Amino acid sequence: MARQGHRDGQFDSPRLARNNFDLLRLLFAASVCLVHAQELSGFQELAPVTGFLSAAVAVKAFFVVSGFLIVMSHERSTSLASYASKRVRRIYPAYCTVVTLCAVFLVAVSSKTAADYFSWEWVKYLGANLVFLNFLQPTLPGVFEANRLTAVNGALWTLKIEAMFYLLVPFLVFLFRRFSHRSVLLLVYCASVAYSHLLALAAEHDGSALYLELGRQLPGQLSYFMGGAFLYYFRELFERRVGYFLVAALAVLAIDTRYSLPLLEPLALAIVVVFLGLFLYVGNFAKYGDFSYGVYIIHFPIIQLLVQARWFEESPWQFFAVFVLTTATGAIALWHLVEKRFLLRGSHYVTATP
Repeated sequence: MARQGHRDGQFDSPRLARNNFDLLRLLFAASVCLVHAQELSGFQELAPVTGFLSAAVAVKAFFVVSGFLIVMSHERSTSLASYASKRVRRIYPAYCTVVTLCAVFLVAVSSKTAADYFSWEWVKYLGANLVFLNFLQPTLPGVFEANRLTAVNGALWTLKIEAMFYLLVPFLVFLFRRFSHRSVLLLVYCASVAYSHLLALAAEHDGSALYLELGRQLPGQLSYFMGGAFLYYFRELFERRVGYFLVAALAVLAIDTRYSLPLLEPLALAIVVVFLGLFLYVGNFAKYGDFSYGVYIIHFPIIQLLVQARWFEESPWQFFAVFVLTTATGAIALWHLVEKRFLLRGSHYVTATP
């Protein structure tokens, strides 16, 4: 692979400057939100909206987009420090804000007194969640105890994987440059698929949900990230032969619905996602701001609050409308008050918005 071409930009495609990735991320975030709204509320009336959606597929698609865009970000950064600064500025301020706001203000809905709420368990929640270790303490004292799920923000499990991707990319790019893109991409991709498949077989044999939970963590999700990275590095070939890539990918995904194809499914999904990102351009969606991240990290506690309040027990569609409106408003506020303020002046999102 011609490494110098990626550095001097000779292989850059015009589609990289005019793409649909911002819109796709918002659609993926919305899919996860809608599925969670139905699952956490238990309202079967919402099934017509959520029945054809899959939170698992949306998360995998997120990781594909990350693989494509984060590798591109690293390749276009002038230094490791520049890359790190962009990644921290993009993900952490909003994340820290949401975690802290939940920890501080959910005392208002806790069954505990303030003295019992602000306890060691509260400190553990705040500390663990601020460093992406959500699984160590997913709950707050006396909060959401009567809900179907007691976790404050169950969607945050993907953020620790995303943060690990950020840390892995410089090392992976070093291997790409030291050896060959093709060999390293294939090796890491296959290792990830093998890890996930072996844990799935273990879960099937022992009936333990723990294996499935471990299988969806970082090594198991890395195949989707590498699929996105592969299509970034080989995007010239992908664009020239996009028809062949797309037909093959759709065939694999269709067959996978009946006969599992674990080795091919991540790359097939990546091909479809990146095709939608680079082709059929629908306009500069970033001019309104990037609300997808905000939607994703605030929707879960909003649903939990509405479920706990029990205001809409007999009105599923009112619950749904209030949830959508509140989440959208919160995401817009989070973008303008927090996210946008921490981005560099040359950021794609800053230059695209008024």
